[in-house]
Amino acid sequence: MTDLLVTHTADLGHPDLTAARALLDEVFEGDFSDEDWDHSLGGVHVLLREGRELIGHGSIVQRRLTHEGRALRTGYVEGVAVRADRRRRGHAGRIMAELERVARSAYELGALSASDEGAAFYAARGWQRWQGPTSVFAPEGVRRTEEDDDSVFVLPGTARLDRTGALICDWRNGDAW
Repeated sequence: MTDLLVTHTADLGHPDLTAARALLDEVFEGDFSDEDWDHSLGGVHVLLREGRELIGHGSIVQRRLTHEGRALRTGYVEGVAVRADRRRRGHAGRIMAELERVARSAYELGALSASDEGAAFYAARGWQRWQGPTSVFAPEGVRRTEEDDDSVFVLPGTARLDRTGALICDWRNGDAW
């Protein structure tokens, strides 16, 4: 039996945060940086447990994306992972359902950057690939992020979007998207 916990970073104790970080390090095979972890904090987490073991995690944090001259309050999905030996059982779908509920209830749109492996999963859930150019508000000004053009997905909400237009994310350390 699995238990799902939806809670804010502020309400997670050290053991849960440590377990979530360890899970992400394991699932991403050492390719989950300190900046990636930092991006996952400060919002709502979805933890999936079997007994006392953490087998899945995802979070959604607030970011500002700019589109057509408007700053949009965006629920940005981070750190979605399910332990390798627990995949293909619907766990990622349960985690995403909660993150999507938060995105639709609290934000103008949802957004995420998908790996090549995850793109089909998100598309099947109704996330739409951004078709226009992506950029970041970097310290030196707006900078194109061509390497991210094909990986950004949005979950439309109340914001009017032209998915062929430009989309600019706020600055943060590490990966922009």
